[in-house]
Amino acid sequence: MRISSEEELSGVVRDATGPLCIRGGGTRDIGRPAPGAVIDVSGIAGIRIYEPGALTLVAGAGTPLAEVEATLAAEGQRLAFEPADWRGLLGTEGVPTLGGMVASNASGPRRVQAGACRDALLGVRFVDGAGAIVKNGGRVMKNVTGYDLARLLAGSWGTLGIMTEVSLKVLPAPEAAATLVMTGLDDAQALRAMTAALQSPFDVSGAAHGDIGTLIRVEGFSQSVAYRSGKLAQMLAPFGAVTFERDGDGVAALWRDVRDLAPFRGTPGDVWRFSVKPSDAPALVDGLRRAGPVERVLYDWGGGLVWVETAPGRDLRPERLEGHATLMRASTETRARIAPFQPESAPVAAIAAGLRARFDPRGILNPGRMG
Repeated sequence: MRISSEEELSGVVRDATGPLCIRGGGTRDIGRPAPGAVIDVSGIAGIRIYEPGALTLVAGAGTPLAEVEATLAAEGQRLAFEPADWRGLLGTEGVPTLGGMVASNASGPRRVQAGACRDALLGVRFVDGAGAIVKNGGRVMKNVTGYDLARLLAGSWGTLGIMTEVSLKVLPAPEAAATLVMTGLDDAQALRAMTAALQSPFDVSGAAHGDIGTLIRVEGFSQSVAYRSGKLAQMLAPFGAVTFERDGDGVAALWRDVRDLAPFRGTPGDVWRFSVKPSDAPALVDGLRRAGPVERVLYDWGGGLVWVETAPGRDLRPERLEGHATLMRASTETRARIAPFQPESAPVAAIAAGLRARFDPRGILNPGRMG
């Protein structure tokens, strides 16, 4: 069923007699498949308000992300958190939407500097599991009052409410960018280099490591980028030779590959995502490799985000993990057998259950999706 308005969606949810599977652009098929009637909300679309001077944008949740980014680019602005496109990783088609971006809290390499998707949210409108239309927040920072439901919905995967409108803070695009590239570093060396760069005063906006090498990005005004990248090269010289990518298109391509997980496109294995302390990342990967074959690894966020590909059907989640492990890509059978999302501790599970009981008392919104 394709929905074209918030009022129509409210009625459909209110009258539902069974579970509902919420679908936007259909590009982020993560977790256990949700049973029930498919509700396509991509028709609730369109940019409603865009005020470049106020750095704010309001749009329907079904609005294609590409449309928003093109509108912002025309005014020299962008979504600072660099939302990822997982179609190549997951082998999905369709069009990424704002609602899917927020529901998955999709945040790219710039998260280390600009924060996550939820940090850019000013407000949302959504339909809860009882069919009520709820508005929270505003469209400028000073109007964000009361309970911060907008950030609560970010990363909830449609289990607390069906978003119909999103208000976002946007930022100016930089005048220039440069990427420092180092090759031949092992994981431990790369993590030390990235940590040093991120702890420096040179305002690093990306730090990643994998088969692509070790990448450090700086952005800003041209003279500042030249100065900071030069100082970083001097600081990182003990780790090895440093080369530069200063062409704008070249820099964008490098980080698009990191953001969208290019090394994992079309490969046959299962893919896991680990969120850990950067200092723990090398030991985590060493342990995974000792336990069985690991096909490829990509470190992002200076080591705080680790993507790992392994043979199909393996449960890579360590028994004791200081962090979170998510099974991002696997067969339906594997996702049914292995909990795709990190099991919650008892106190967190109790809070989550209470929230779901409040916002979806009948348990009909994407049931089992995060189980």
